[in-house]
Amino acid sequence: MRDFRDFPSHLKKSIRFVLTDIDDTLTWRGLLPAAALAAMERLRAAGVRTIPITGRPAGWCDHIARMWPVAAVVGENGAFYYRYDRGLRKMERSYFKTAEARAVDRSRLETLKAEILAEVPGCAVSADQAFREADLAIDFCEDVPQLSATDVDRIVRMFEAAGAQAKISSIHVNGWFGDYDKLTMTRRLFQAAFQEDLEAIKSQVIFAGDSPNDQPMFGFFPNAVGVANVRGFSDRMSVLPAWVTRREGGLGFAELVDILLH
Repeated sequence: MRDFRDFPSHLKKSIRFVLTDIDDTLTWRGLLPAAALAAMERLRAAGVRTIPITGRPAGWCDHIARMWPVAAVVGENGAFYYRYDRGLRKMERSYFKTAEARAVDRSRLETLKAEILAEVPGCAVSADQAFREADLAIDFCEDVPQLSATDVDRIVRMFEAAGAQAKISSIHVNGWFGDYDKLTMTRRLFQAAFQEDLEAIKSQVIFAGDSPNDQPMFGFFPNAVGVANVRGFSDRMSVLPAWVTRREGGLGFAELVDILLH
């Protein structure tokens, strides 16, 4: 990973979109720094579209799409995208699966939830689970004492043994049934909302992230950037971003924007 301060000037001029994870990329230690919000506002003023790509739930994403200076949001690790038209005051919601299929999945995830909680002492259902549409989030350090890497891996194996996908963020293990991830829904968003082929314009996009569930994005975007705390997960990742900031979390994101717009 190269220091983002060395990002070439000619590449800065070509960037049209900044995609970003939220937890510990825009936030830090559970809070959204003013510098991160201000950085998103600066991107909007410069004509660069910001799109959060997150594992956070549908309820949060509705708020983010409405009230943050963003062009859209992809949530629950690719289960959907939301896009708010401020002129029409209308929310566009697009899901990977139908409502009926999501209801079937929720029933299967309820069974799996009980098994994981019984098998892995100390973990918990995430506090934001009530606002989720498509996945199950198991908390291993947000509102519970930090679990060991062994226990986190055990949660992942239980999801996978049940036929679910499982991704590790900086705070949760997210599991879901369906052949999608952050990148899958981002492709769909770009085609439907912006009439852009993501493959064709990926060099005009920066993705910022920090943890293993960002690996599909790190691998796809040549200008992917990790905030400094990504180094703490490097031994658990097979794909790393091309660039890294010097600061952590939301302050690292603000650093990224400062350099990009300089």
